[in-house]
Amino acid sequence: MSGKAIRIELLQWRTPQMRAFHLSWLAFFVCFFAWFSAAPLMPLIRGELHLSADQVADINIAAVAVTIFGRLLIGPLCDSFGPRRVYTGLLLLGALPVFGMLLVHSYESLLVMRLAIGMIGASFVITQYHTSVMFAPQVVGTANATVAGWGNAGGGAAQAAMPWVLAGVIALGVGQGLAWREAMLLPGVLMVVVGILYWNCTQDTPQGDYRDLRKRGIAIDGGKPGGWAVFRAAARNYRVWLLFVTYAGCFGIELFVHGVAASYYVDRFSLNLRDAGLAVGGFGLLALFARALGGIASDRLVRRHGLPARVRLLCVLMFFEGLGLLWFSTAHSAGVAVAAMLGFGLFTHMACGATYALVPFIDRKALGGVAGIVGAGGNVGAVAAGFLQKSLGSVQLTFMYLGGFVLAGSLCALAVRFSREHVAEERVLRQGPVDAPVPALAID
Repeated sequence: MSGKAIRIELLQWRTPQMRAFHLSWLAFFVCFFAWFSAAPLMPLIRGELHLSADQVADINIAAVAVTIFGRLLIGPLCDSFGPRRVYTGLLLLGALPVFGMLLVHSYESLLVMRLAIGMIGASFVITQYHTSVMFAPQVVGTANATVAGWGNAGGGAAQAAMPWVLAGVIALGVGQGLAWREAMLLPGVLMVVVGILYWNCTQDTPQGDYRDLRKRGIAIDGGKPGGWAVFRAAARNYRVWLLFVTYAGCFGIELFVHGVAASYYVDRFSLNLRDAGLAVGGFGLLALFARALGGIASDRLVRRHGLPARVRLLCVLMFFEGLGLLWFSTAHSAGVAVAAMLGFGLFTHMACGATYALVPFIDRKALGGVAGIVGAGGNVGAVAAGFLQKSLGSVQLTFMYLGGFVLAGSLCALAVRFSREHVAEERVLRQGPVDAPVPALAID
């Protein structure tokens, strides 16, 4: 196992595996918080900058479009330089456009800043990569889903908290026009602080950093010097592209909701900024447990029914997510809409966790490439949803079409197949030197 942890000890800090666990979810949390900090403030921003509906749609698309390229790039970079260096660099450099929101005074400058901020969405790939090289097959699905879920909750925290941060700044006597810009200082500062912590408190693998290990001639599980060769190997695997589609249907929906739902509640149900933010915040905060639940369920099922059980679980979760989206799209009151959002949100987050519970088993020698391509699928889904909204001119109708897409996309999960040899090999790796089952989650 190369020193990989076979337990998740939540109250543990002294081991490199658990330091990577806690700092990777914290880093993803602040990145996700910064990524969508402007979304709940958009009704105010669009009024001040006199933005048209098409311009708002373009800004929402830009915020998630650039992340596609970031996620494709970041996996090979992790393979080449290690997650510690890549994550630290992304946090520190990504804080610059967040601070740059202070300089926004036009549609063009807002578009550029949202585009640049979108790069920090690539943080997800590093989070999944780092836990995948730190945790053994028995618990890697749970580890991946938990850190991603707790990190994803940053989007919900931003939806719920930023209107209150804005109100606090205004209470200090700052005018609305400057207040929303100053509110963006909070996520920028958080990114810098966590970036420093990541550099000082983590390492790439249980044995140490990639650079030192390669100098000593030690082989690294999951990280190869030729990052782009690994990416090409991942791109030739059909399973990767099937998961690309399924992730577009779960994480892509999550991103789209974070980008448009607050404005949707304001426009359709006449909620104020704080109530709309709390409604969407509830959807985002489901990630605190729902994504981990998807990973835990995947790990538990594989013990009884083998690797194919992970695939069947993902199909079922996406099917119910699609039904929930159709319900949400037909809601005629804020109360019903919130209930429907929480319903489909539960299955959306669980499907995200179940997808990345599969990622480490697609191709161990091309982990960075697999994680990057699948992760980019989520952003492709969000971009496609943004263009669909722009062409339809209706957020409500867009959600209805997306429900149909998710139902169809659930069939892609069933198309993922593994050879008998692959399944047998994973069974041996999972069971390790003993046959007794290992607890998926331990709190010590």
